[in-house]
Order: sequence, then C-alpha cells, then structure tokens
Amino acid sequence: MKQIVTHITDNDAYTFSCQYYILQKYPRGEVEYTFFDRNHQRYPAGFAQLLQEQVNGMANVTVTDEEVNFMRRKMYYLPEWYFTFLRGYRFNPSEVSISQDEEGYLDIKVQGKWYSTIMWEMPILSTISELMHTLNGDIAERYDPVREEERTRAKAIRALSNGLVLSDFGVRRRFSKEHQDMVVRMFKEVSEQGGYTDEDGNWQPWTGAFPGTSGVYFAMKYDLTPIGTMSHQLVEFEENVSGVFECNFNVMRKFSDVYDGDNGIYLYDCFGDKVFFSNLSKRMAMMYKGLRVDSGVEEEQLEKIIAKYHSLGIDPATKQIVYSNGLNLDRAIALHRYTAGRMQDSYGIGTHLTCDVVGCKPMNIVIKLTRMRITELREWHDCVKLSCDKGKTVGNPEKCKYLLAQIGE
Repeated sequence: MKQIVTHITDNDAYTFSCQYYILQKYPRGEVEYTFFDRNHQRYPAGFAQLLQEQVNGMANVTVTDEEVNFMRRKMYYLPEWYFTFLRGYRFNPSEVSISQDEEGYLDIKVQGKWYSTIMWEMPILSTISELMHTLNGDIAERYDPVREEERTRAKAIRALSNGLVLSDFGVRRRFSKEHQDMVVRMFKEVSEQGGYTDEDGNWQPWTGAFPGTSGVYFAMKYDLTPIGTMSHQLVEFEENVSGVFECNFNVMRKFSDVYDGDNGIYLYDCFGDKVFFSNLSKRMAMMYKGLRVDSGVEEEQLEKIIAKYHSLGIDPATKQIVYSNGLNLDRAIALHRYTAGRMQDSYGIGTHLTCDVVGCKPMNIVIKLTRMRITELREWHDCVKLSCDKGKTVGNPEKCKYLLAQIGE
C-alpha cells in the first residue's frame, strides 16, 4: 500500500509549537503515549502489520526547503535555530510499538524523548483512520467525489454566511488525505468568492471567515494560516512537576516565556475548569489572547469565562474564545448566536469537515500522554487527563480518582 503520510508538515501546527516549547523547557524529558479507541473498535486481521509498514516508511520523511520557508513566513514565532533542528529531525520507528490481539484490538505505545516522540501522534492517527476506510471499502466503493465536493461547498457557504470564523481541525480523524485536501481547497475557494447572491438577487458579503487549518501541509499548499494553540500534554506533564493546582499557571508562564506573548490561546480544561479558574491570575489573563473550550457544556463554559474576566477587571469582549469540542455546523451556529459578540468567537471543526462522508462512520481515536519523567535519570510518573467531560477522562484510574478527590469533584 502507498505511503500515506509523506510530508513532515502533514501534522498539526500545535505539534511544532509544542515541540519547540519542549526543547526549551524539558529537553531531557521522556514520555510514553498510549493509543485509545473510544469506540473499542476491532481491527481486521493483519492491520497491525499494515500500520507498522506505514510507520517504518516514516523514517524516510524529512522536511523540505519549501516547508521550512513556509513555516518561517507563517509560523514566525518559531526561531531560526528551530528550523535547523527540524532539518535534522528523523522519525524513529523504534519509538513505536504496535500489536494486535486475537480479537482484533490494537495496542500502540510510543516511548522516547519527548521532543522526538511528540511528532508521532497525528501521523499515526490519520494513518489508522485512512487505512480503516480503505480496508472497509469506504474509499473505493462508497466515496463519490462530486457529491462530497457539493456537500462541502454547501457547508462552507452556510458557515461563512452565518458569521462563523472557522478553521479546519481535522487531521487526526480524516477520511483520507485526499478528502481533507478537497475540504480545505473548497473552503478557501468559497471564502475567496467574498459573498453570495441571496434569494432576492442581492449580493451579500460573507460575515464569517476561513482563516486556515491546523494541518500545516495544507496551509502551505493553499497559502493559509496554520492554526493551533497548545496541547493538553503540556499540562499533563507539568502536573507531575508542580502539582494539579499549579500546573496550569506554570504552563501559562512557561509557554508565554517561550513565545513572548505569541501563540496566545490557552487550552484550559486538562484538569477541569475549577482548577483552572481558581488560580488564573490577572497577569496571565491579560497576557493570553483568549481560551479554547474543548469539553463541557459550551454555554456554561462561556459564562464562567466571562465571569472570571469580569472578576479580574478585564472586558471579555477584548478576548477570544475558540470552541472545538466535536462540533458540527448546527452547533457552531447556535454557539455563535449565543455568544452574541460578548467575546470574539471562533471555531475549530474537525471530523464534521474531514470525515463526514455519506455512508461512512468516522473513527473516535486518540493518542494521549500516559507516562513521563523529567530526565532519563528520574523515575516514571503516570499522566492523566480529566477535562470537563467524563468521557474524555484518560489515564490511570487510581490517579484520576485521587486527583478528583483533591480537586473536590
């Protein structure tokens, strides 16, 4: 089977921004990532071998001059020495362990230096998704490119005419690389039309926008902005360094030190909102442009965020809120109307854009940080994620229970 991931930038923007953070703050850190299939999918016989072949092929993927030049221009917050590092980076397949039991369940671990292993999450997830859709016959038998282009164009028109500032966040669970390419291309084409003609024949300019995609490769191909925040894993790691009550503050401080105020959207829900809001300082609230809502009931989270900003003497209307919790267009439009200008809202939509294909079921797969140590000389510790959704809790159940008792949940 052909190699699916062939570019180092066929990855999320946050992978690169987090990698640079790790090189700056924890260059000797070591971690273990674990694959989770939330649907408890049984995979076809031989799937692990096919996936291993794809992983082995990643050893030949290196950054190109075109990719470096694009990242220099669009990811300006990354320094020149980082691109020297990236030129020397090589995927190391020995960091990845893949097995499949007799019932078909996959077991995948990634272990090694944090700055190196962080690059595997997106390539493994997108490869698993595309392999499954290939083996299921979805791509060869059920995929109608004309129909899917029409459906995607209709989504773009609906999103932009309803005022959504929307980005593609769909690398990890995409139907295929080619389908995501079409989605990004179509949204850009519709966006560049500038508006539409309504039923009365009047020209209506778009009230929304399509600024970019989390996929750096497609951002490069279509000259868009690579969109990304930071990752839960930074907070998961930090919890073992500074404790559950201080980890968010310390990641905010360290991340802002690394980027000098750039990359200013903070993903706050790793240990729930109570822990985050309890020690969000005015200095950090003012330094960061806004917050990303990735779990919980969005309307409730919005009200809590607004209340916290007010308590700190900050006008919420000057701050951004990014909604990204498994959204579709109906939900995003409803949230845009509910937010009603009280904050500067934008939307990261993944599966609903890149794997909403007629007759095909999207996967529900993630790779999460599950163990860490600060250096190769130190002991290993479990990493967990609690979030504001019980279904997104990941990690050692005993540690999750212990932390929830500490937090008072």
